[in-house]
Amino acid sequence: MSAASDRRPTLAVWKFASCDGCQLSLLDCEEELLAVAGAVHIAQFTEMSRAAVEGPYDLSLVEGSITTYEDAARIQEVRRASHRLVTIGACATAGGIQGLRNFASAGEYIATVYARPDYISTLATSTPIAAHVPVDFELHGCPIDRHQLLEVILAQLAGRSPRIPSHSVCQECKARDTVCLLVSRRAPCLGPVTRAGCGALCPAVDRGCFGCFGPAETANTASLAGRLLEDGARRVDVSRLFRTFNAGAPAFREESLANEPRPTR
Repeated sequence: MSAASDRRPTLAVWKFASCDGCQLSLLDCEEELLAVAGAVHIAQFTEMSRAAVEGPYDLSLVEGSITTYEDAARIQEVRRASHRLVTIGACATAGGIQGLRNFASAGEYIATVYARPDYISTLATSTPIAAHVPVDFELHGCPIDRHQLLEVILAQLAGRSPRIPSHSVCQECKARDTVCLLVSRRAPCLGPVTRAGCGALCPAVDRGCFGCFGPAETANTASLAGRLLEDGARRVDVSRLFRTFNAGAPAFREESLANEPRPTR
């Protein structure tokens, strides 16, 4: 069947500054991927195939943040070619781990990382896709959950809103009878302010949550930070706790900045 005669909705997957982990989540669907491929025409997905069909596309999934001038121009092209655009993962929704450079002066880290920093041409910041173009839905996670990704794709095909949980990881801990590390051990844990989606994997192995899925819908980060300080944490440690994969998410960024060590005179 030719692309012109294929009446299935077209799906495109795009990569910007990222590690490819969220795209791999789609490939990890395995048996479900065959059903997806039967329901949509995968017109653009470089991680899977070199074959590419020109747009417009019914649905575009975008992984990665905007870090270069070329990225900033290309995302505009992707948006124009896409009927609906969904960002997937922490890089696309919050700037990603590379967004840590947003807390430093422009170019401060380049000389440390690159032997010839004069060859590097980049934007001053790493920013989420929504900072550049309108986004129809954001799917959080580092990486995203494959079942949530399938739900997003199915929802787009059905013309409805995706049913993605917005409550915190704490609810997932309770569902699997995991003892609260914050209460029982006073362990640093972002579970109370982090969006559900991982199944509370880290607390289940006695490790505090470090916010892979970004801020929950009603995240009270100031309250959690206060509790951590009462339990003996240093301000610098609280600041760093909020400064990982989703450091650019507004709730985490503001709390991280609020707990930066004050300069001494």
